Amino acid sequence: MKGQAIETSNTDSMLPPSLMATNQASSMEPIRTDPDIPGTVDMSLSEGQEPTAYGLALYPVPSDDPNDPLQWPKWKKTTLLLLVSVYSFLANGSLFGPTVYVNYLADKFHKTPNQTSQLTTYPNLLFGFGNIFSLSYCAGLLGSALSNSYDTLLGFRMLHAFASSVCEALPAQVVADVFFLHERGKALGWYTCKPHRHYPEQTPLIKISVALTTGTLSAVAASYMLAGGHSYNLFFWVEFAIGCVLLLAVFFLFEETMFFRDSHIPGVPLNADDSARLQKDEEHQTTEEIEIQATPRNYVRDSYLQQLKLIRRTDPNSPIVMMMVRSFTYFVVPPVFWVCSTYGIIIGLAALAFTATFPGIVTSPPYSWPIENTGLIAVSAFLGYLAAAGPFSSLPDRFSARLTKKNNNIYEAEYRLWCLVVVIFVSPASLILYGYSAEKQLHWFGLVFAVGLFQFGAFFFLTYTLAYAMDSYEANVPEMLIAMNIGKQAISFGFGYEVINWIIKDGYVTVFAGIFCSVLLVNNLTVFVFLVFGKRLRGWYTHTRLAKIHKGSIH
Repeated sequence: MKGQAIETSNTDSMLPPSLMATNQASSMEPIRTDPDIPGTVDMSLSEGQEPTAYGLALYPVPSDDPNDPLQWPKWKKTTLLLLVSVYSFLANGSLFGPTVYVNYLADKFHKTPNQTSQLTTYPNLLFGFGNIFSLSYCAGLLGSALSNSYDTLLGFRMLHAFASSVCEALPAQVVADVFFLHERGKALGWYTCKPHRHYPEQTPLIKISVALTTGTLSAVAASYMLAGGHSYNLFFWVEFAIGCVLLLAVFFLFEETMFFRDSHIPGVPLNADDSARLQKDEEHQTTEEIEIQATPRNYVRDSYLQQLKLIRRTDPNSPIVMMMVRSFTYFVVPPVFWVCSTYGIIIGLAALAFTATFPGIVTSPPYSWPIENTGLIAVSAFLGYLAAAGPFSSLPDRFSARLTKKNNNIYEAEYRLWCLVVVIFVSPASLILYGYSAEKQLHWFGLVFAVGLFQFGAFFFLTYTLAYAMDSYEANVPEMLIAMNIGKQAISFGFGYEVINWIIKDGYVTVFAGIFCSVLLVNNLTVFVFLVFGKRLRGWYTHTRLAKIHKGSIH
C-alpha cells in the first residue's frame, strides 16, 4: 500500500480538481466482494476515504489514467448519454410513430388494417436482432421516404429497424463504461422508459428511460402531418434529416468508451487460482521491482484529433463470431430471461397493442375523434412515465442504500427489487380498465388513463429488472445486452403480431383484461421468486460450467 500511496500523492498534483476525488478513491483499500456470489458487495468506506454515494464507497475504482471514462468530467459523460438517448428516441420514434398510418395505408395500398399494422410488428422483431450485425439506419429511412408501395415500404422499414437496433444495447453499455455504479440508476432511466451492478444508488438507468418512452411521441407529429394532407413520406424525410444531423454530432462529440484497466483492480473479486498466482508473484518480487511499482506514472490525455479516430481500441480476446454465439447462451440465466420477458411483454403491449388498437377505437363512433388526435395516446404514456420518474426515480436507490447500511454495509442485489412489490398490480389493472373501456365503449378518459397508468407501473419494472440482472450475474455486459434485446423483441413481436385479428375474434375484454393481464401479472409476481431465492440462485449459478464460460469471456 505504500507504493500506491506515494503514486497517488504525486499524480494528484498533475490532475485537474474534478479528477482528484476519484483519483484518491483509486488508492483506497479494495472494496470487498464475495467471490462466490456476484451481487454481494461490502460497501464499507476505507480508513480516510471520503463518503461518496449515500455515505458508501465508490465502485468500481477508476485508474489514474485521464483517458479512463470514469475520470471524464461530468459534462462529457452527460454529452455521451445525451447522444445515445437521442439516438434511442429517434430509432423508437421512427419505429412506432407511423402506427397512426395504419388505416390510411390500408386504404392507400388496398390492404387490411392487420396487414398494415405489420409495418410495425415485423420491424419491431428485427429491432432486436440487428444488434448482431451492422447496417445503415439512415439508408433505411431514406428508402422509406422514397417508397410508394406497400412492399417497398415494408422492406425499408425492416431495414432501418434492423440497423437501428444497436440503440437498444449501446446506451446501457455506455452507462456501464462511463458512470460509477452509484450513478447508473437515473441514467438508465432516461433509456428504459420506451429501458450496473452491485450499487445501491443507480443514478444514470432514468435518463435513458426518457428516450425510449418519449420516442412514441413521434406519433403525435405523424398524426398532425397526416391531418395536414401530407403523406407518410414526409414523416420519414424528417426522421432522415434528424438522423443525418445526429450522425455528424456523434462523429465530432462521441469518444470511444471502451477502456482496459489492469487485470486486477480494487473491487474486482479474484477466484482461488488468481489469488494464489497473485500471492506467488508478490513473494518473488525483488526490491527493484517494488521500487519501480512505486514510481509514479505520467498519463497524458488524448488529443481531440486522437479522440476522433473511428477505431481506437479493440478487444482481441472477443472474436465477433464467438461473441454472437455466446450471446444466445445468456437466455438460460434466470435474471436475464426475466428481463427479456418483462421488456417483451411491456413493449408488446404499450408499443404495439395499444398503438395498433387506440386509433381505430377513438376514430369510430361514439368517440369520432379527428385523425390528427389519435397520436395523443403517446402524451398519456409520457405523463404516466413522468408521474413515476419524477417523485420516485431515486426511491429504490435510497431504499437499497438504507438496507445496505442496516446490513453492516453489505449490499445484496435483491434490495432494489423490494420497491417493485408495491407496483405489481398497477399495470395489470390498467389492462383490465383498457379492455373494458374499449369493449363497453366507456368514456374516452378510461382508455387514456389506462395507457398512462400502464406506463406508470412499467417504469419501475423496465428500469430495475435490467439493473438487477447486471447486478446479480458476473457477465460480459455487451453479450448479455445482445441476448436481452433479441429476446424482448421476439416476445413483443408475439404479442403484437395478430392483436387486431385476436380482438376481432374474441373481443377487447378477453384479449386485454384476460390474456394480456394474466401474462403480465404472472411475470410481475416473479419478483417474489428472486426476493426469496435470488441470492441462492446467484450462488448456485455462478458455479455452473456456463457461468465459467461467461466469466472467462471478460477481459
